[in-house]
Amino acid sequence: MNMENEILSLRKKLEEHNYNYYVLDNPTISDFEYDEMLKRLIKLEEENPQFADENSPTKRVGGAPLSEFEQVTHNVQMQSLGDVFSYDELIEFDQRVRQGLNGKEPEYVVEMKIDGLSVSLEYENGRFFRGSTRGDGNTGENITENLKTIKSIPLKLDCAAEYLEVRGEVYMPRKSFEEVNAEKSAAGEPLFANPRNAAAGSLRQLDSKITAKRKLDVFIFNIQSISEDSLKTHTDGLEWLSTLGFKVSPTRTVCKTMDEAYLEILKIGEMRPGLPFDIDGAVVKVNSLAQRAELGSTSKVPKWAIAYKFPAEQQETMVEDIIVQVGRTGVITPNAVLTPVKIAGSTVSRATLHNEDFIVAKDLKIGDKVLVQKAGDIIPEVVSVLKDKRTGAEQAFKMPTHCPACGEELFREEGEAALRCVSTNCPAQRMRSIIHFATRDAMDIEGLGEAVVDQLIDAGLIKTSADLFYLKKEDLLPLERFAEKSAQNLIDAIEKAKSNPLDRLLCALGIRLIGSRSAKAIAAHFKNIDNIMNATVEEVSEINDVGEKMAESLVHYFSEPETIELIKRMKAAGVNMVADEKKAGGALEGKTFVLTGTLPTLKRSEAQKIIEDNGGKVSGSVSKRTDFVVAGEEAGSKLDKAQSLGVMVITEEELLCMI
Repeated sequence: MNMENEILSLRKKLEEHNYNYYVLDNPTISDFEYDEMLKRLIKLEEENPQFADENSPTKRVGGAPLSEFEQVTHNVQMQSLGDVFSYDELIEFDQRVRQGLNGKEPEYVVEMKIDGLSVSLEYENGRFFRGSTRGDGNTGENITENLKTIKSIPLKLDCAAEYLEVRGEVYMPRKSFEEVNAEKSAAGEPLFANPRNAAAGSLRQLDSKITAKRKLDVFIFNIQSISEDSLKTHTDGLEWLSTLGFKVSPTRTVCKTMDEAYLEILKIGEMRPGLPFDIDGAVVKVNSLAQRAELGSTSKVPKWAIAYKFPAEQQETMVEDIIVQVGRTGVITPNAVLTPVKIAGSTVSRATLHNEDFIVAKDLKIGDKVLVQKAGDIIPEVVSVLKDKRTGAEQAFKMPTHCPACGEELFREEGEAALRCVSTNCPAQRMRSIIHFATRDAMDIEGLGEAVVDQLIDAGLIKTSADLFYLKKEDLLPLERFAEKSAQNLIDAIEKAKSNPLDRLLCALGIRLIGSRSAKAIAAHFKNIDNIMNATVEEVSEINDVGEKMAESLVHYFSEPETIELIKRMKAAGVNMVADEKKAGGALEGKTFVLTGTLPTLKRSEAQKIIEDNGGKVSGSVSKRTDFVVAGEEAGSKLDKAQSLGVMVITEEELLCMI
């Protein structure tokens, strides 16, 4: 066999094994045999670059990192779905469909609604050439190299169509999610909140080698466009895609009536806890493609499909104990220690109980059986106490009278639910204050997470956030987790933070009631830290976006001897204490913007900075005074309100064009 034939043969065999393993879930060779075959192909391709192929199985391990993602304009709009939550709403949808079809009988298909990220896959003459995110539905990001790492996506098709575009949902299996979070935990990194967030973060990696390690998967659920189309129904299309090697929607039940469809939805709901991936509902679609064309779409959603959203998954568990945690502002928060239970794809062993009033209202006791769910499928919360399962051995819980970290007496201000430690020497507050100081929205000191802060405090290297600016590389090297490079990286990140504008420092100090928006307003008004420290409550209250309680909190904070010493030491270390002087007459001068949804390339904080750097203002709510709403993927009620008020809605790309 000559070299070219061996390369072609290896590629074909590897793709067949990928299909058997990742689509059919029926491996035909061992992992070792597969790896040896892949290594052989990598070696041959490196030695024979004239036989290079962008869709070779070797490309699935990831390529060179990108500097940014290119924009992609979708040939067919990637619309979102309207949501329903009850049987009655399904019947209303059915009535609208029948009315739109002038009495013709619809046939429905019910599929699982995979909880992941929607993507477009495009093929020319059977070769995968581009994959992109949904973005705002019209414009997405080119993530082809990352999608190539998903082994259930075929890179070549035995397909006569000159052009084919399909839509699918990329997700992270629950097993992969647990593995990724275990690795992040061992490395002292923040954990992903849920598999969907993990999949989103993995797909938007500029380095596709990282994506390849995350073991993502995909289900294809629609044909967006095809050059030669003889298909009559949606299910015909999915069956055809399956023969081409695509991993299509795992359930696709055809139903003659909406009552049949509802029974199928209930079956899917019962399957939900045992699935190896997350779903958040079921999708009901008209099966006939001709009827779909007749029904059409609104500017946002198709009229021929609806998403039935399941309620948050709930599980029964036991409250083994209630412990309290001291926050950075001294608030004492009770937390339930639970018998570990799996909910929405991850193991839950803790749930916040908010405050004393919450415990009293629920009549919650240690030893109680409770129902727990994840609010928004993210934050664990106790929904209800199962009082009929009490045995009499349960114990009432009382909030402490003294701070568990420093022993000082706790106080509860009139009109507040929070119990608070007001000691300025509380070690727990100091630790959480330093952690907050380093976060992205504050001083953004990369590499200074909770584990590292804890280590620095234990080693006696820091007591306050000011001490960070006096650290030397030599101080870090004897510590676990630190080698030459990692120590230097942290010192460099701290040095970089010194030049942050004043508003970020104000936010980082963790002053009660003062967030990033009010910090910007205060910094812009007073210009430097000395003016702020000398300001009165009346002077601070005059600033827009700053109320009297916020002013009182600010003035009190800067009157404390500990604060004065903290600022003095930061000044001496060279930390910037002056506000950014924005140039008047920027391209967005005098314009008010609202941000909603997930933008294609920018984080919310980045978009806000761009707007403010160019003279604009960012508001948290839409009103008649709003000039523009910048909408991204999964924009919600703010987009609806903007449309109802006639406020102009723009994309991220249009925002960037404005400047």
